[in-house]
Amino acid sequence: MAYQNKNDHGFVTVYDGTSSAKEVHQEYAGIQTRIFKIIVIGDSNVGKTCLSYRFCGGRFLKNPEATIGVDFRERTVDIDGENIKLQIWDTAGQERFRKSMVEHYYRNVHAIIFVYDVTKLSSFESLPEWIEECGRHSVPPMVPRILVGNKCDLKGKGEVPTSLAQRLADGYNFPLFETSAKDPAEKEHVDAIFLTLAYKLKNHKPLRLRQLVESRPVPLSEEQELQRTCLC
Repeated sequence: MAYQNKNDHGFVTVYDGTSSAKEVHQEYAGIQTRIFKIIVIGDSNVGKTCLSYRFCGGRFLKNPEATIGVDFRERTVDIDGENIKLQIWDTAGQERFRKSMVEHYYRNVHAIIFVYDVTKLSSFESLPEWIEECGRHSVPPMVPRILVGNKCDLKGKGEVPTSLAQRLADGYNFPLFETSAKDPAEKEHVDAIFLTLAYKLKNHKPLRLRQLVESRPVPLSEEQELQRTCLC
């Protein structure tokens, strides 16, 4: 199940049931790939790791260990004939792990996914604090944000009705998705969350570019890297 705001936030849900951006299985010599950093934020045990793993690995991760600090996964997709690499940064929800990492994972972020557990009201009630933290770390307002309610396979145990989540999403002008990283039938909806951001980000000025030669990346110099991470 995918839900999206009708407000004028500039997002388009990209999955229509018949076509979607396809994963790139090979990276050919001479192709430039734009790289975007997406961070996944929320309380512990809301399914952040499982969501990113479902999108990047195509399956549900059983018994995932708690994320310590930051972990990230990558998937390259073809958006309208252009290679887009999404780096999904999976962040720890535990405060003791986050204190030393918070500045690092907010740096040069291109999009944010806020995740809560539909069966745990407290994880939903924490969202304003997570959203405010982005402001405290100077995340620009033009950085796209999405709200995701996970674990809809346990809807019978739900504590957060869609109407309540939609009101919060409307208040911040965020698109809202409800899905399940565990349910295989929801894979396309999980993909839609990340591909919606990919389409949105594609319209920005090129950010982090790397030249692919013989399927191996040639790293940019530090100075070039800084020059190419501007959203302006």
